[in-house]
Parts: sequence; structure tokens; C-alpha cells
Amino acid sequence: MGGDTLITVVAIFLAAILMFVFPLMSISERNDDISLLSVQTSTVEFVDNIRSTGKITLDNYDKYLQNLSATGNSYDVEISVKVLDENPGKKGAETNTTKIGENIYYTIYTSQIEEELGIGKVNPKSTTKLLKEGDIVSVSVKNTNTTIAQMLKNFFYSISGNDTYSIEASHSGVVMTNGK
Repeated sequence: MGGDTLITVVAIFLAAILMFVFPLMSISERNDDISLLSVQTSTVEFVDNIRSTGKITLDNYDKYLQNLSATGNSYDVEISVKVLDENPGKKGAETNTTKIGENIYYTIYTSQIEEELGIGKVNPKSTTKLLKEGDIVSVSVKNTNTTIAQMLKNFFYSISGNDTYSIEASHSGVVMTNGK
């Protein structure tokens, strides 16, 4: 009689796991997939807008951050712009900036861009970062919070570590026009 009771308890426990935990994992993973698609789409649109207009505006950056936060997660956004140096030193009379190997870039990062956009300032001088043709813009995003799917995976699969983010996107490209 005691063996039958133990088997019944184990069977009920397994049934509960199959009925509740695995569907919850499936739904939470699907939710992460939807968030991932939204983040990827927003990132591509943000970078392509910068590439086609030649500028990063505070309004577009705020709209991008709002689109990211609409997924219900928090994100670490990293923006870098490789600025084509217009005066990399003395050039000979026959040099051409369109030749491969002759262009020199310097990089500005998220904090410098945010400062130039006036983020955190009461009356910013400018809310636009102008770029020029040939500059290279790159944006990468990673979630900083732990999603439900990540918690369940960590519990069942014993995945550990802070580098286990499930939502990330990146996009980059060359600016095609001078900002005005």
C-alpha cells in the first residue's frame, strides 16, 4: 500500500510539472521571442533613420528608448559613431579621401553622444548630433533584467552567470548623407 501511495504522489508531481511549468516556459520563451523581434526592428529603424538623415536627434533617441521599454524589459544601449576625420594630417596633392586605406576614423561613444544631445541638461544648446557622409554608426542593445524565461531556464537547466541575456540586437551602417 505504501509503494502505491509514493508512486501516486510522484505521478501527481510530474503531472503538475507537465501541466503548468512547461506551458509557462513555452509562453515565456515566446514572449522573449516577441520582445527580441521588437527590439531588432526598432534598432534597425533607428540606425537606418540616422544613416538616411545624417543626424541623431533627441526626439528619435527618446522614441527609440520608449520602443525598447515598451517590451517590459530594461536594456543597455550602446551607440558608437566612427567619425571620418576630415583632416588626418598633411595630405599630398594627389591624395583622395575616397581611396581605400586613406581614411582615418575616430570613435565617439554613447555618453558623448548623449551629452551632445543634451540628455540630463535643463536647457541644452543642441538636441541634434550632425553626422556626415562616410561616418559609421553602430547600435547594440542587450537586456539587463532577468526575464521569466531566463529564470525558468536557470532553474531547470542550472545555467548561471550574468552574461545569459536572451534579448539582444545590433545594427550598423555607413551614413549616406550629410546632416543638416
